[in-house]
Amino acid sequence: MRIKYFLAAIFLSLFSVLAVAQPVNINTADVATLRTLENIGATRAAAIIEYRQINGSFNTVDEIVRVPGIGQAILSSIRHQITVGGSEPSATASPAMAPATSGY
Repeated sequence: MRIKYFLAAIFLSLFSVLAVAQPVNINTADVATLRTLENIGATRAAAIIEYRQINGSFNTVDEIVRVPGIGQAILSSIRHQITVGGSEPSATASPAMAPATSGY
């Protein structure tokens, strides 16, 4: 019986680590998701969304300091928890991958 509890505890710990491992996309997150970030409450979460609506998407995580109420200290505390997305590889082929053309 103790083994079941032990295994359940390990599973839950692993699950919580994996859930935290996913960074929050500050370009698409809603208020509830933004509030999961350290030092981000309802007011700052709403300010992030308002900033996005007025100014468009963030290009880098550093731009979050443009949001009223968020400075370098808060950025430092959440930098590892946030992303702006765009990590997918480009759909266009690089010149090294382009098909060879013949000179004929």
